[in-house]
Amino acid sequence: MKALMIGGTGNISLYVTRRLLKERWEVVLLNRGTANSACPGARAYACDINACTALDEENLAKLLNSECFDAVAQFIAYTPQQVERDIRLFAGKTRQYLFISTASAYQKPLSHPVVTESTPLSNPYWQYSRDKIACEETLLQAYRQQGFPITIVRPSHTYGDSRLAVALHGGSPWQVVKRILENKPVPIPGDGTSLWTLTHAEDFARGFVGLMGNAHAIGESVHITSDESLTWNQVYQIIAQALNRELKPLYIPTEVLSRAASYDFAGGLWGDKSNTVLFDNSKLKRLVPGFTARIRFDQGIRRVLDNVLSNPELQQEDPRFDAFCDKAAELMTNLAQEFAKL
Repeated sequence: MKALMIGGTGNISLYVTRRLLKERWEVVLLNRGTANSACPGARAYACDINACTALDEENLAKLLNSECFDAVAQFIAYTPQQVERDIRLFAGKTRQYLFISTASAYQKPLSHPVVTESTPLSNPYWQYSRDKIACEETLLQAYRQQGFPITIVRPSHTYGDSRLAVALHGGSPWQVVKRILENKPVPIPGDGTSLWTLTHAEDFARGFVGLMGNAHAIGESVHITSDESLTWNQVYQIIAQALNRELKPLYIPTEVLSRAASYDFAGGLWGDKSNTVLFDNSKLKRLVPGFTARIRFDQGIRRVLDNVLSNPELQQEDPRFDAFCDKAAELMTNLAQEFAKL
């Protein structure tokens, strides 16, 4: 079996590439070539596909002319124009085209907290999600009208061993860990009681590879998540315990965070992380018999922290976010004191 990975070395896709190689797929990477050394055994084409002009696309089509794939997995398309390009490039060249969408595309606010693949797609709060919805609609039209062999995959909050999983951060999640280590207050949206689902990328890859080359997945939309749900309070508490520190939560209403002038938090909170969402993975388990997410969050986050704490290059400090948190803590303390006078 032969797969083309568009991307293939990112937070999620690296684990998919490694699993494909482990299962003896022939793997071809199409990306900028900056991290391909992490995937020994894969062939690679160096190309920034999202920067392609019409001439670049023509040259890329010639480059791939001699290739034919059992599956093409697209991890870095974000607009309808980009998937329209892929339809031109891969029609007749692949038996399956897998598009990474997002579970944030599901209806917000939800009419029911348990999400299935038939839950409506609508997110008025986040442009990223609306663009992914538009990509899905373009691909569904190509499937219906041209027989383009699509499978749409919707991951939720997926983390790997080099990426921390938190509700709120600036440029780097490391600053949240640093604040916990320094016994500083850590901002948590709302009161921390909404339920959230976190999935390790290794588990995601197990489900995703099970869909690749799977005839029953053609024309289908499938989300891939863990069955474990935690409150944000539990998530942060687990991180603090793994660091052997006491958590000092700083609760800030989502409405207040959404008004911050220095950060655009509204989409990612109202359109995603501030909502209680429970995923029904029955469809995935029918398509990939035996699938189960095996890595609990308390296990996965220890892997992340062990890796990040052992590699200084992953500890990217963010003084701007740190200052934002300090100012927010001061304001919320003052507000609480004023309320105490009422």
